[in-house]
Amino acid sequence: MPMTSTAAQLHPAPAFAQPIPFIDLAAQKARLGPKVDQAVQAVLDSCRFVNGPEVTKFEAELAAFAGAKYAVSCSSGTDALAMLLMAWGIGAGDAVFCPAFTFCATAEVVPWVGATPVFVDVKADTFNMDPASLEQAIAVAKEKGLTPKVVIPVDLFGQPADYDAILPIAARHGLKVLCDTAQGFGGTWNNKRTGSIGDATATSFFPAKPLGCYGDGGAILTDDADLVAVLKSVREHGQGVDKYENVRIGMTARLDTIQAAVLLEKLAIFEDEIAAREKVARRYNEALADIATVPFVDPRASSVWAQYTLRFAPGVRDALAKALQAEGIPTAVYYRIAMHRQPAYAQYPAAADSLPVAEGLCAEVISLPMHAYLDEATQDKIIAAVRRAVGK
Repeated sequence: MPMTSTAAQLHPAPAFAQPIPFIDLAAQKARLGPKVDQAVQAVLDSCRFVNGPEVTKFEAELAAFAGAKYAVSCSSGTDALAMLLMAWGIGAGDAVFCPAFTFCATAEVVPWVGATPVFVDVKADTFNMDPASLEQAIAVAKEKGLTPKVVIPVDLFGQPADYDAILPIAARHGLKVLCDTAQGFGGTWNNKRTGSIGDATATSFFPAKPLGCYGDGGAILTDDADLVAVLKSVREHGQGVDKYENVRIGMTARLDTIQAAVLLEKLAIFEDEIAAREKVARRYNEALADIATVPFVDPRASSVWAQYTLRFAPGVRDALAKALQAEGIPTAVYYRIAMHRQPAYAQYPAAADSLPVAEGLCAEVISLPMHAYLDEATQDKIIAAVRRAVGK
């Protein structure tokens, strides 16, 4: 795929009259109409703000959507990751393998429990965890005297990781597979929904996610009933028979009833929104493939397009962002610094001294507006502006 080679080719144009939203939550709310307001009002009327019936209903519907036996809702995607590590007893001396090209939360939770994150490079086509680099990272962890315990593949930008390769590696080395589908919930791998792959899945309902609430929220999905019992204890201060018996160290990580009520309404239209996101992504790909490296989706996968991310040659990306900003078109860079180069994480081991794919992506990627309500006229304006900016 082509990548524009020089920033000098960028040509800004006059700004549009109205700035274009990066993610249009207002359009989604307009589609839902009074349903969300009514759902929230029902919670207000009941005064059951914590552990109300909407939470239980949402967990059941979420599990059914994903094809998992159980869902345990919680306060954020980050807490979902941490709860699983706590429930599995991960701690000092244990190695947890994380991709280097991801949001910090994936690795952030590992030091919380006293374990060591070990960073893995990603694949150049999907940006997801590279199985070959994972094997190298496992060897490095063992050399350093760490015990490999968990691998956290990330379903980055909406596309599931290569589970056909990762699951056998995990099985050979006795690793738990914690799927981080904060960006990928609703996607599929070999026709299986994310949430029904691996030992357990953590997801996020942050408002910008494909399935988002009106604040923070998250969930864990699994088929393991024993794990669910421990997770519910962890979620409620490590409680035993009741909240005043504490059988383990826990946290407070409940999903608010109001957020569950909002998510029930959004889950009802989620399938339609996934299809709409796919349509937007296809139009972008068709219009921009000759001037940029457009996203690649593995034929075994389907994406929910949490982000639509292009690659341009180093030096072009930032100038393009500036040119689009001048036209009222927002962009974002996910991510500018690879995890193993972040100051807070530089002390931790990686599969190699350099993880070249992750490091290269940080200089090249840029994301365009992407949501289910991006109409063709607005999309055409964005496409035209990108082409104009790079002189095409």
